[in-house]
Amino acid sequence: MSDLASTASFPAALATRDIIPAANLKDTFLVAADVIVPTIAMGPIIRRPRVMAIAELLDVNRRAVRRMQWFRRRYGTSPLRFRIFGRDVALLLAPNDVHRVLQETPEPFSTATMEKTAALSHFEPKNVLISQGADRAQRRRFNEKVLDTNCPRHRLAAHFLEVVEAEREQMLADLPRTSVLTWNTFSTAWFRIVRRVIFGDGAREDHALSREMYRLRSAANWAFLRPKQRDLRESLLGRIRWYLQNPDPAALTGIMSNIPRDSHSAPEHQPPQWLFAFDPAGMATFRALTLLATHPEQARVVRAEVESGDDPTRMPTLRASVLESLRLWPTTPLILRETSTETTWDNGTLPAGAAVTIFTPFFHRDDEQLPEANRFSPDLWIADQPRTDWPIVPFSEGSAVCPGRELVLLLTTAMLADLLRHGRYRLRPGSRLRRGAPVPATLNHFALSFDVRR
Repeated sequence: MSDLASTASFPAALATRDIIPAANLKDTFLVAADVIVPTIAMGPIIRRPRVMAIAELLDVNRRAVRRMQWFRRRYGTSPLRFRIFGRDVALLLAPNDVHRVLQETPEPFSTATMEKTAALSHFEPKNVLISQGADRAQRRRFNEKVLDTNCPRHRLAAHFLEVVEAEREQMLADLPRTSVLTWNTFSTAWFRIVRRVIFGDGAREDHALSREMYRLRSAANWAFLRPKQRDLRESLLGRIRWYLQNPDPAALTGIMSNIPRDSHSAPEHQPPQWLFAFDPAGMATFRALTLLATHPEQARVVRAEVESGDDPTRMPTLRASVLESLRLWPTTPLILRETSTETTWDNGTLPAGAAVTIFTPFFHRDDEQLPEANRFSPDLWIADQPRTDWPIVPFSEGSAVCPGRELVLLLTTAMLADLLRHGRYRLRPGSRLRRGAPVPATLNHFALSFDVRR
């Protein structure tokens, strides 16, 4: 894997440089057609099953990566500026620029972009991701305290692992003897786990809460183009307030009840993001099961780890398999930032209010720079000296890194370990993922299913 030169530079002499030149109309159309529109069409807030089926058939992410590589050959590695609907949009092409933007969040690269605020305010208008200043700082601290950020084993891990085991057991028990495990069956069990982890055992069957989240997230896919359903949003937030007022000590709401709050905290606006984030976590788990079902050599290593203990934090290849699922099929394909002030780059400046876009599949699947781009390679995450310069960022990085990263990895690896401990899984025909073939860049998790032998 070769390094690409950094394009970011900060000398005062560049402060008066001209704005970065904009790409021409033809190339603006190409980036929209091959990268931005397909990504948005699949669903940035909640995936659209019919579009995902078409996207997999066309392998649209492969096409998008090829287009990004073409831009790099044509323009070099400096940020590429487009004018889209009257807005400056800078597309990053160099790894050091990615690191710069993520490390310099929230100033001058804010997470509260115009597009993200329009989408997330459908269901969490006071969430940390779209907050700024004192609001953001307090809400970030609140999230970190509840989620035990940077702690591989959450303080409630023992109970959470019991929840995972119970729901996995019930899920497999409900299957007929000629068992077929589908995404719908898996996701039903997964969200029972999620509701119990966040709100407590009393929320296990609160499917109404999940339905409200689904409806609000579906509207959020349209961002500016769909009016806010304020009554529905208030119903969701009201349900969350009830759980906060009646906290289960063995759930995240129980921890929240013991954390001091102030006027900035907005506690009921934080759990919707956790519900949102645990959906792609379930996708990553199901796709990781697919990878192991089609890669027997790695599966043998993982099974040996699973059979040797019951602590998922001590199963490095299993954990790496989940991380590989997130690398191969990023659940956050567009990382967005917005400049709060003018910023300086090698090829010019960007004005305040410009959108800065990181297309993660490009960096995760850049086979011109990353030899493992299109292979299932858990060793990428467990090497003696793993590379940290290349931007493989499934949870972002810097001060806006996902505060629930370790909790997500705990629950996903626990679920995967428990599934492997109690069954054998054969991927049913129909998937584009096949043993011995390059891993497709687009995978429709809705269509995956397994023959299960217990």
